Amino acid sequence: MGKCQGVELLKLLDSKYPEGIQIVMILDNHSIHKSKETQKYLIGRKGRFRFVFTPVHASWLNIIETMFSKMARSFLRGIRVDSREELESRIDRYFAEINKEPVEF
Repeated sequence: MGKCQGVELLKLLDSKYPEGIQIVMILDNHSIHKSKETQKYLIGRKGRFRFVFTPVHASWLNIIETMFSKMARSFLRGIRVDSREELESRIDRYFAEINKEPVEF
C-alpha cells in the first residue's frame, strides 16, 4: 500500500463512521503509518483516529501477518504461475478452503 492509499483509507473510514466516534486502528510499525502525508491528514482530524501499534519485532501478534505467513509456507510455496490472474485465483481458492472450517481467534 502506498502513502496516498493510506491517507485514502483514512478518508474512507472517516466518511463511514459517525462524527464524534473515535476510530481505533491496530497497526504494525510500517513506515506508511507514520508518513508525513498520514501525519498531515491526522493533524486536521485531531482525536478522530487513535493508532495502537503492535510491538516492534512481534509480527506474530498481528493475526493477518500470521495468516499470510501460513499461506506462503503451505499453499504458495514453490508454485509457478503464468499470470497475476492465476495467482489471484490460487489465493482465492486458499481462502475458500480455509473458510470451510473457520477458526475463531
